[in-house]
Amino acid sequence: MEYKKGHKIKPKKTLVNGRVIFTDGTNDVSPNQVSCEAYGYKWNRKNNTCSAFNSNFKINKLFKNTTNTITGKHDIAGATENIFVSGQKNTIKGQNKNLLISGSGHEVDNGVNNASASGAYGKVKTQGQIVIGGGIGTSDYPLGNNQTSIIQLGGITTNASATDLTIHGDETNYITVQNNSILGFEVKVIGLCYGGSSGTAGDYIYTEIKGAVKVDNGFNLTWSQSSTTIASVGTTGTVQMAAVTDPYISVEVTGTANVNIEWFASVQTTENKLYSVTF
Repeated sequence: MEYKKGHKIKPKKTLVNGRVIFTDGTNDVSPNQVSCEAYGYKWNRKNNTCSAFNSNFKINKLFKNTTNTITGKHDIAGATENIFVSGQKNTIKGQNKNLLISGSGHEVDNGVNNASASGAYGKVKTQGQIVIGGGIGTSDYPLGNNQTSIIQLGGITTNASATDLTIHGDETNYITVQNNSILGFEVKVIGLCYGGSSGTAGDYIYTEIKGAVKVDNGFNLTWSQSSTTIASVGTTGTVQMAAVTDPYISVEVTGTANVNIEWFASVQTTENKLYSVTF
């Protein structure tokens, strides 16, 4: 939509409750009555808001427990629930819930939930990810260039097949990597036996994995890693970092036949991504 003559703002998007969000071309802004009605919308005198339509009772009831706390100027897409965003120029791409974002220049991918970010210019791309952004927001060091993350994975094995652990054990989501990057990792893994015809409840293994993976422009991975068993009792299995499918990686665990093992991994990653060149 073009700017109407005499107005420096214009409509950007309409929320599910009918409210119209305006923009000055850079930031989201709240219109006054004159601007609202100039574009053909209805001004709500009671709430001092601009609306494209009146939301009905059923919609209001459905969303009555949805609470977002926003301070500062940000770009926040629709269908967000229970998020807290403070600072400036953070981007929430939509379909998100349960976020805690503080700082400047962060971006949360569409559909990412239960995550947090602090610092500056971090890119949140994995479910449940905790990001500390170390960027400065220039063309040479843009979004997601330098950051540290903590991600938790879980899963179960009952045989000797290799199994990729998933975010919070949800059997769906893995760690997302960026191309043209080096990702260092320090992983702490516990495998705890809880039974099976050949298993003894209480047997366990605690292993640490350290290494790095080079991710080229086409998401081809080159690994360098080593693992150390810190402590173990009885029969459990082995662990390593491994590819799942582009652009995902995970902790791969291999258990033992007829031994039931619950696995938990805490993964700390350190990322450096290049934007100016590819490799």
